[in-house]
Amino acid sequence: MLEVERGTDLHLPRRMRRLRRSESIRRMVRETHLSPADFIYPMFVVRGQDVREPIASMPGQFHLSVDQMAVEAGELRSLGVPAVLLFGLPGSKDAVGSSGYAADGVVQKAVRALKDADPDLLVITDVCLCEYTDHGHCGVLDDQGEVLNDPSVELLVRQSLSHAEAGADIVAPSDMMDGRVGAIRAGLDGNGMTEIAILAYAAKFASAYYGPFREAADSAPAMGDRRGYQMDPANGREAMMEMSLDLAEGADMLMVKPALPYLDIVQRARERFDLPIAAYNVSGEYAMIKAAAQQGWLDEERVIQETLLSIKRAGADVILTYHAKEMARWLQTPSH
Repeated sequence: MLEVERGTDLHLPRRMRRLRRSESIRRMVRETHLSPADFIYPMFVVRGQDVREPIASMPGQFHLSVDQMAVEAGELRSLGVPAVLLFGLPGSKDAVGSSGYAADGVVQKAVRALKDADPDLLVITDVCLCEYTDHGHCGVLDDQGEVLNDPSVELLVRQSLSHAEAGADIVAPSDMMDGRVGAIRAGLDGNGMTEIAILAYAAKFASAYYGPFREAADSAPAMGDRRGYQMDPANGREAMMEMSLDLAEGADMLMVKPALPYLDIVQRARERFDLPIAAYNVSGEYAMIKAAAQQGWLDEERVIQETLLSIKRAGADVILTYHAKEMARWLQTPSH
């Protein structure tokens, strides 16, 4: 007589295979789904006219002048991608990043151009000084080259206000200064901009995966590195504390950056916080796939889809990714 453990389902082994045998069945029982609405598309804005310059370290990405924003807005609308994240490359830099909070700054102009082209496109602006300072750090330096927290926060508030005045829907502080979310919230509210949301780079790690971005944004530090204010990759509990602090200070969304090496942090954040969780699929993650695909070492479309699925499965509500447009195109085909 066959003896089985109480409660064991004798049909279970076959059931697992039966639900995998065709694409139609797999699609029907699939647990995680990607949509173009999940994506935020990062863009690099530069001075000039009719500029669409390829970024060597990030194949398929470009430096774009402000007049190219309408073209991008139209393409994103057709693909169903709802939002962009803007990074600016200014015409000049100084010790305090003053072009970052100038009313006629390149990001401020790009915000206006995008909103004129498509008022429904969500425009998010990166708030940081590193692209605008001549030393490449995310804040103001003292005489010894150390980043000063509070003076830096004051300038980040000015930058956020200038972006909001230009028409940004969401500001995204990425600097990792202490207290900057609360200061930005107070600055926005005090100037009658209570409707502007904050997407906080809450758990931003001092990662080696940012290399291509630093070339694209011309933001590599001239001396030292950013480990004094970005997070140690070894620390998970600290990431939860950073996110809790940003939540308490008024953040509306919390971001983990990078995504793939920190999916455990994404999952823990999703389980702990009720706010929307964003994950940034950063430049190094993008560039590795592109480089391997160019060599014919992997199936580019399948790897990109698997990568983005893994981020969403871990718990991200929103994915910031340079793959947004190509993935949205593939999702429009019946096979997806």
